[in-house]
Amino acid sequence: MADYLVKAVTTDGHLRALAVDATATVAEAQRRHDTYGAASAALGRTLVGTLLLSSALLKDEGRETLTTRVLGDGPVGAIVAVGKPAGTVKGYIQHPHVQLPLNTVGKIDVRRAVGQGLLAVSKDMGLKTPFTGQVPLVSGELAEDFSYYLAQSEQIPSAVGLSVFVQANNTIGAAGGFMIQALPDAGDAELAAVEKAVRGLPLISEMMRGGDTPEDILTKIFGESQLKFLDRTPVAFQCDCSKARFAKSIKALGRHDIEAMINEDHGAEAVCKFCGNKYTYTEDELRNMLA
Repeated sequence: MADYLVKAVTTDGHLRALAVDATATVAEAQRRHDTYGAASAALGRTLVGTLLLSSALLKDEGRETLTTRVLGDGPVGAIVAVGKPAGTVKGYIQHPHVQLPLNTVGKIDVRRAVGQGLLAVSKDMGLKTPFTGQVPLVSGELAEDFSYYLAQSEQIPSAVGLSVFVQANNTIGAAGGFMIQALPDAGDAELAAVEKAVRGLPLISEMMRGGDTPEDILTKIFGESQLKFLDRTPVAFQCDCSKARFAKSIKALGRHDIEAMINEDHGAEAVCKFCGNKYTYTEDELRNMLA
């Protein structure tokens, strides 16, 4: 089944919820970046969190984007993801070939992989200056860090769950997550009940590997009669890079640098760090940039 994200509200209108199956999306990122276990889990959780954030915080308009930067001091280095409310996401990790021993509960040690640092989120609404908020990483496991960002920078009490199951051969067995947000009429008792229900859940990836859908996950948190599902959006790893776009960047380098590419390198190659696509430029193509 193709990846998708669902949105819902409680029947009393006090809470809204999102859940996503992003298994194929994270698998495509793993394939493109050749990530190992710890890096796959960290990048995958960031991609899932970015999908949820962009769907929750942005309007469904083509110009809007949300960029998440996980800037930790752990061995995987920086992680960057860019999402759009239409359901696309792209991302990369600074050090993809990181494999660590399992943590004390037998799971991938994402906290150690990410380390201490900052979570920065930029929302580009198509205006002159994007809105950027940043918070310290309070966990490094990332779900708690996304929750903390929402509470501190967006003033939205939230519960976030993110999970990626990496198989022994480094492929992705399951990836997904949920986000529950308080609406203005939500009371403390309702929030406490949600937190209790979330704590009692198995790992999201385990539920998904057992056949649970995003709708099933939210239903297990709220109960069947408590939710009204609003819409369902396909999601996918998708990069908007192109040869023409990189050509503009090369042209912006200036005549001296382009002439060096022609005379010394006899051409140029650009590699997209988000998706790994390569674009080559011949000497004639470079000369045309100088015309």
